Amino acid sequence: MLNRVILIGRLTKDPELRYTPNGVAVASFTLAVDRSRPNQQGERETDFIPIVVWQKQAENCANYIGKGSLVAVDGRLQVRTYDAKDGQRRWVTEVIAENVRFLDRRESTAAQSTGTIGSEVAFTEDDIPF
Repeated sequence: MLNRVILIGRLTKDPELRYTPNGVAVASFTLAVDRSRPNQQGERETDFIPIVVWQKQAENCANYIGKGSLVAVDGRLQVRTYDAKDGQRRWVTEVIAENVRFLDRRESTAAQSTGTIGSEVAFTEDDIPF
């Protein structure tokens, strides 16, 4: 069996970094991914896909990427349910990122003062705990 998702897209807003009660970092963001074919009106549609990143990689995402950043996400699809406050069962589909690669360069505060551009930052499967 195989559960593998590979996406390239842009963040719709800055990652939201939180910590579990045990102190484990978790970041979430939404990735805007254009569909490969236009619709019947000739327009390209965009899917907005929720991404979840854990541990050190979550902190790195919160520190080094933001709204509009181009990233590649390699991970797995997860579908879960929960009971909402109104008593209704809700379904959530999200991608659990195992590898996030930053594809565009972003100026850091230090680089802005020197006029240089920051370097590409990439994370591999060795950076994740599972």
